[in-house]
Amino acid sequence: MTLITKTGAADDRFTRFDTLEDALATDEPVLIPLAFAPAYVEQRPGAEFGISVPGSAAIEDVAPHLETAALVAVEFPSFADGRGFSLARKIVREGFAGTLRASGPLIADQFLDALACGFTEVELPETMANRQPAQQWLSAKETMSDHYQSGYGTEPSILQKRLAARKGASV
Repeated sequence: MTLITKTGAADDRFTRFDTLEDALATDEPVLIPLAFAPAYVEQRPGAEFGISVPGSAAIEDVAPHLETAALVAVEFPSFADGRGFSLARKIVREGFAGTLRASGPLIADQFLDALACGFTEVELPETMANRQPAQQWLSAKETMSDHYQSGYGTEPSILQKRLAARKGASV
């Protein structure tokens, strides 16, 4: 897996584990499925960990863990499945201040949208990273400056700009 931040490729401090037993056997920061979070916190209070959640997860299932998790990795099954972007916005609205990771086969053209939704990094499978290296992601981030969806980022959307122009106001 390759990890990309808004400044380029980065090292991953977290190690993925698919079983609670393996996660408990290390002192390093771990990334575990959401279902293991309560048991992990109970058995390793104060340990740094992250949770992996599907993009289809309900915010009500994720929210109870946002105060203790240092990382939330939202799993994307494909680049065409945008539910992870919506979940990221909800996680940010809940006040999550840790690292928010988009994980899966996203494409570079989605990088600016991912950042606007609150993601701080993207974890790509090697096949995708080989096809679109980190430099291509950084270039894509710089080439797109406007967005259609309201609520993305801090700038007004294209629609908001058009409506303001019709009213003669500047945004």
